[in-house]
Amino acid sequence: MGPGDDRDGTAIGPDHAGHMSRVRFATIRALSESFPEALQNIDAEPTEEHPIAFLKKLMGQKKFEHAVSVCAYVLPRREAVWWGCVSARRLLAENLLINAAPLLTAEAWVREPSEENRRAALDIGTVADRNAPLTWLAMAAGWSSGTFVPTPIPVPAYMTARAVRVALLMSARTLDASEYPRRLQSCMMEGIRLAETGL
Repeated sequence: MGPGDDRDGTAIGPDHAGHMSRVRFATIRALSESFPEALQNIDAEPTEEHPIAFLKKLMGQKKFEHAVSVCAYVLPRREAVWWGCVSARRLLAENLLINAAPLLTAEAWVREPSEENRRAALDIGTVADRNAPLTWLAMAAGWSSGTFVPTPIPVPAYMTARAVRVALLMSARTLDASEYPRRLQSCMMEGIRLAETGL
């Protein structure tokens, strides 16, 4: 496996419609066992529900931020970063022009998940403003593998999902109340599409 590949997936394979599903876990319980914080963030109990069904239920309840939190962990790392980038473009719109460099480096890593592109994203994310949502997308790509620079400590598998979640929740909080449900729902539909079919 190359940079950005997921070694902890348990449910990647064809779904019932013959599509190449990229859902990493067969159930919400399996997700919770690998990434406890995915459910701790939303105060949910682990169940035997399929993650896509769980996400759709959260959307039906208009718990869009909860759905964002879970989706970041359901997707493999490369899909998660791409979903974060696409969603940030939808949520931030004109604000993207302020400093798009972290976003562009994250997108470059998704298109070519090489070690060189991962390090470029990590370098930009490390020095960028941590209060800016796009910084966290660069960190999400930078933390997809490797170690915490300058230490030799390996980056835990959950760090990409955590960074994508932070990026999207920070982005969502810039929205007007009237735009909030529509734009977040659009982001979640894209997340589910990526989970079901991949890039």
